[in-house]
Amino acid sequence: MIRFLQKDTRFTKAIFVVIIAATCVLMVIFLVPGIFNDTASNSDTYASIRHGGFIGRFLPAQDTISTADVQIVAKRMMRGQQIPDMLMPMVMQQAAQVVIQQRILQEEAHRLGITATDDDARRFLHTGMWGEVLFPDGNYIGDERYAELVSDNFGMTTEKFENEIKDQIVSDRLRDLVTGGVTVSPAEVRDSYRRQATKIKFTYAVLSADDLSKTINPTDAELQTFFTQNAARYHNADPETRKIDYITLTDKDLPGGKPQVTDAEVQQYYSQNIQNYHVDAQVKVRHILISVDPSATPAVDAAAKAKAQKILDELRKDDGRNFAELAKKYSDDPGSKDQGGELGWIKHGVTVPEFDKTAFSLQPGQISGLVRTKFGYHIIQTEDKQAAHTKPLDEVRSSIVDILTKQKEAQAGQAFAQQLAAEAQKSGLAQTAAAHHLKVESTDYIAANSDLPGMTDSSKLLAAAFAAQPNSAPQVAATGDSAYAVFQATGMKPAHTPTFDEYKSHILADFRDQQVTSLLARKTNELADRARVENDLAKAAKEVGATLKTSDLVGRDDQVPDVGQMASAAPSLFDLKVNQISNAIDDGHTGVVAQILDKQEPSDADIAKNFDSTRDTLLNQRRDQVYEVFMGNLVTSYEKADRVLLNRRMQQNPLSGT
Repeated sequence: MIRFLQKDTRFTKAIFVVIIAATCVLMVIFLVPGIFNDTASNSDTYASIRHGGFIGRFLPAQDTISTADVQIVAKRMMRGQQIPDMLMPMVMQQAAQVVIQQRILQEEAHRLGITATDDDARRFLHTGMWGEVLFPDGNYIGDERYAELVSDNFGMTTEKFENEIKDQIVSDRLRDLVTGGVTVSPAEVRDSYRRQATKIKFTYAVLSADDLSKTINPTDAELQTFFTQNAARYHNADPETRKIDYITLTDKDLPGGKPQVTDAEVQQYYSQNIQNYHVDAQVKVRHILISVDPSATPAVDAAAKAKAQKILDELRKDDGRNFAELAKKYSDDPGSKDQGGELGWIKHGVTVPEFDKTAFSLQPGQISGLVRTKFGYHIIQTEDKQAAHTKPLDEVRSSIVDILTKQKEAQAGQAFAQQLAAEAQKSGLAQTAAAHHLKVESTDYIAANSDLPGMTDSSKLLAAAFAAQPNSAPQVAATGDSAYAVFQATGMKPAHTPTFDEYKSHILADFRDQQVTSLLARKTNELADRARVENDLAKAAKEVGATLKTSDLVGRDDQVPDVGQMASAAPSLFDLKVNQISNAIDDGHTGVVAQILDKQEPSDADIAKNFDSTRDTLLNQRRDQVYEVFMGNLVTSYEKADRVLLNRRMQQNPLSGT
């Protein structure tokens, strides 16, 4: 039996990825609505798959999928989310398709003689990132903890979990077999990196839908026609409103003043919550990272290591006093390099094991040697250390007093508000407020999403006021930190359809919204045509009232104001030559026409330096595409051969099997 070490967020994330990452891709890419065409007879079976062979002389071999199998995958898909019962049929159908596709892949692997053993699974989980997470220092958590881990995170037995690990290994081997012949040519690699690394600088003219909208000024007759044609849109467009009277209470209004906290109460709270004042061992560290992929070639890895060693040698010349300077200059960690490599205080287990072990082994001021992790080569300096301890009462007394004071204020405030509500039911809000030197506030007719002045949070008051019958008994609502209100809804106007004159400003805004999209497209195309005819973008921009801007030198992954991310918003700009003017670029809110000012492509040396990583990325993408086609064809062949059966009762009522 495969064993695991300890409960760890890395464990949960990593194993979860291995087991279901591929299936989530399948769910998105290969949902085949026609796959569920027949009915499985067994009421406990969600679906079954007919195999190619036969059992005995008459019965076709079948792989049954239980409702529990589908429910497990459904829970993984919706992990951490509460799904209404009415949506469960859809979720269960998607989960069933995932399970069916998994089983079809397993059947195909079996047909091709691909298998996985317990030893294969053990080796898989003892190597690479799995070995770091599951078996650090060769230790094992034990059977009981292992079973608890699997049950808590995946809702299954260890035996079923191990079988899924082996199924995943089989799927990976099938993928390797199917995509083993996929290649990419050196020319494709060079072209891919050239496209990826090319940068451009451009001037661009911008038309804003918001600005154009203001130029759309229809006549009253046009607006009246629009209002009539969209009558359903404006039905009850004016929401229900209510008039509310209320008294606000804060801690300053409490009878007897601010509640006092005794030393005995402080001591009791400290004793009951002592675990909250435990401080784990932690170190304050900074680092320099020279990144390198775990799968990098030996030559690339050696180059990264040599660079890191050179930095380390320079650090040791002055005992690390230039650490921050060198981190800003050389570190590949974007989250810390600008802060001189500072990571701040970290606890055990926050970083990867190799980093964690080194950081806690150093004394303040010491610098490590090179530390290799899956991210690359680190140089670590421990700046300070703090042993595990419990904060003494004197150190946390003021915070406890604040907590207890707020608790007492909340209790006293709620009790006082309830007292006032009871008095107001007999004497009315005005007389009750006057008796306690308070003031009644009155609103005009307001909507349920309004904000009431003087309150941190009026949402609970408004929700209760709109749920109550007008002039019903006064109620209490919390309105913020230790603040309350006693209120009463005194009037109501139901939702209604406004007249044209009442709603004219809204109708104008809606009319403009409807017209501005086509206007923006037309004006942006006009801008592009003028710019090309005149060969002068600046002149054309002035003629149509566009704003002229200039970008920095940017790549495909960069963001440009009013354009967005280049790869998705304007990839065509990278195909243009210097001085060439683009076609209209219109996202419905902003229209852009650009002219290329500068274009910088990577050198042959840059391409050679990044050749291996680019080839690997391109090869993986090509393999994914081939495997997707293979899976799609495989599922289609099962569908056409009528080899998938679904229990329609379970599809319509997925909760019946729970």
